[in-house]
Amino acid sequence: MKRVKERLRKWACLGMILTVGLAGCTSSAPEEASSAPKEELILAVGGEPEAGFDPTTGWGRYGSPLFQSTLLKRDSELKIGYDLATSYELNEDGTIWTVKLRKDAKFSDGINVTADDVQYTFEAAGKSGSAIDLSNLKSTEVVDEHTIRFHLKEPQSTFVQMLVATGIVPRHAHGKDYASKPIGSGPYKLVQWDKGQQAIVEANPDYYGSKPYFKKLTFLFLNEDAAYAAAKAGKVDISYIPAAFSKQPVAGMRLEAARSVDNRGIMFPYIKAGGQAKEGVPIGNDVTAEPAIRKAVNMALDRKAIVEGVLEGHGTPAYTVNDGLPWFNPESVIRDADMEGAKKLLEQDGWKDTDGDGIRERGALKAEFKLLYPASDVTRQSLAIAVADMLKPLGIQIKAEGKSWDELEKQMHASPVLFGWGSHDPLEMYHVYSAKYQGVEYYNPGYYRNDTVEDYMNKALRAKTEKEAMDYWKKAQWDGSTGLSAKGDAPWAWLVNLDHLYLVKEGLDIGKQPIHPHGHGWPVTDNLEEWRWTK
Repeated sequence: MKRVKERLRKWACLGMILTVGLAGCTSSAPEEASSAPKEELILAVGGEPEAGFDPTTGWGRYGSPLFQSTLLKRDSELKIGYDLATSYELNEDGTIWTVKLRKDAKFSDGINVTADDVQYTFEAAGKSGSAIDLSNLKSTEVVDEHTIRFHLKEPQSTFVQMLVATGIVPRHAHGKDYASKPIGSGPYKLVQWDKGQQAIVEANPDYYGSKPYFKKLTFLFLNEDAAYAAAKAGKVDISYIPAAFSKQPVAGMRLEAARSVDNRGIMFPYIKAGGQAKEGVPIGNDVTAEPAIRKAVNMALDRKAIVEGVLEGHGTPAYTVNDGLPWFNPESVIRDADMEGAKKLLEQDGWKDTDGDGIRERGALKAEFKLLYPASDVTRQSLAIAVADMLKPLGIQIKAEGKSWDELEKQMHASPVLFGWGSHDPLEMYHVYSAKYQGVEYYNPGYYRNDTVEDYMNKALRAKTEKEAMDYWKKAQWDGSTGLSAKGDAPWAWLVNLDHLYLVKEGLDIGKQPIHPHGHGWPVTDNLEEWRWTK
């Protein structure tokens, strides 16, 4: 672990050298934050959304859509409240959701928001073929100008998340260039987008909610290294940074850490080798198909040491895809860092080092495999190296290899991969573990299947409400005898939940941050209306 930390510090220093000249990287970049008016902010909090700002194709699903309103929203405790909606109700069997809309909402072009716009948004999202799963939505019905009715094919407890995460777009202004010129009813409106450089937004004067304190925001599209350099140069009011820079103070700024379910974990191919996906790529791995191997890895890993060594302490050990969320089952957490217990488990299953090379074998099968990660991700590289070092004493040989995403797609069904997930939607658990999604995009590349787990998840989905579904989601993780967690089938070895780290200018209050989802989008901006200067 000491060696991993030394490598990480070297990479951090190299990144600073390479990027120190990039802050304010274009001639059109704004002036230094210190000279900006108090009602303006300059932010470097995430990457540029390549597909633009269209909620019907996925914008805003990992944080606030910013320019658009949603029907419902979650507070800092992740409890559901109202946004564009004033109420909603379900029929007796949970297949019809009737939503009442507020009457004072306007788009940023001055046109009123109506049920017709809501209907159009969900129909467009359903046709987009994006990550928005509206396959269970049979039809939408405009009851009157401020009432919309959703007809589902079957009850679906997670449909509430569609109302939370889907920003409403105007039927009259949703054209082919909408993603680059969005019109919405959210707290801010986009006034300028210099692609590859920055986006400038201004407060929406027609916004019906709490008026934001800041009238103008400039988002700089910088990678983590360049964002840190910009903070050191005094060019931003808030900047996201990697854990490698967290020990290095910046004058006039404080470090804030937001808890997250932005997790990293090892996906194991669950079935034996020999098959092929429809694309012709190989499926399965004879070593990771063995339950004892997967469980021993989960037991032997010292997650707390990984958090300290790789993340500089800025994170938490991860045990599921949804740690700490309302549907998390704490009974699914295993005792980790149990090297002796892991060795005993392998011994009992016939895995022994009979030839003295430090690698266990059972018959002709060696306990060794590749662990793949995206080559461009330094944190995942460090995690992969740390895991490989940590499991050597167990007698499992791991070779960490960085690959492009194109290469990962071809190899991920046959080799373990270090992936990342994390959402405020329990449907993500279904996508990651359901047999229905075996080999579908990145959802269940290991081809995991457990019929008992599948039944629990289907019952959770078909519950009328999120509350009624909770017990089923928890049993899917561990019911006392089986489950998708490390206590059960262990198709994953979850490692860490990353803290989202920000350098924040002294005197800037960014409110109470909820548990952040995966880092796509700008989750820190979810509560922008609460931000303000305190001095």
